[in-house]
Amino acid sequence: MKTKVLVLGANGAIAQHVIEFLSNQENIELTLFARNAGQLTKFKSSANIIEGNVLNQNDLNSALQGQDIVYANLSGAVDKMAKEIVSAMNTNGVKRLIFVTSLGIYKEVAGKFGEWNEMMIGSDLIPYRKAADIIEGSSLDYTIVRPSWLTNHNETNYETTQKGEPFRGTEVARKAVASYITSLIEQPDKDLKASVGVNKPGVYGDKPAFY
Repeated sequence: MKTKVLVLGANGAIAQHVIEFLSNQENIELTLFARNAGQLTKFKSSANIIEGNVLNQNDLNSALQGQDIVYANLSGAVDKMAKEIVSAMNTNGVKRLIFVTSLGIYKEVAGKFGEWNEMMIGSDLIPYRKAADIIEGSSLDYTIVRPSWLTNHNETNYETTQKGEPFRGTEVARKAVASYITSLIEQPDKDLKASVGVNKPGVYGDKPAFY
């Protein structure tokens, strides 16, 4: 039996790494969902490809049929998207959700880095926090993923913190976040009903090195 995985926002940089990690696994069947499916043609031999809009209920319901895991890596009106995703998953009897938000949604980043982070993206975090509240209030088996500031470094090392613990680390590679997300798909019972911070070990400062 293959595990059927729906990737929402499949054109995103983190999602692209996840797709590459999973595309050669014989026990995984990938369905890639994006507003512009034309950019996904390189995966057409290893995945099902759907063009659609997460905020369109018909598109979402059609894509969700028969899926086991939903991995959402979205931007924009993520709170509205979260509401639609939770509703559609309930309608279609799909329980496992992996949803990417951001560090700082619970004001969990301490010290000067926390102050800097709030100054830089504080207002942008509001829809992400609303999305997290919607998901945490649902009956789904969710993992909310809260990455630190993202780099394009070719590395996969990461460490995690749980909700309620201070967030550590000023940056993390997109590929490393993808490695963590891949581990959740490969081990669906990992970090259930959890909100998990993801950062690069040993890189702790007042702001990311690239600022």
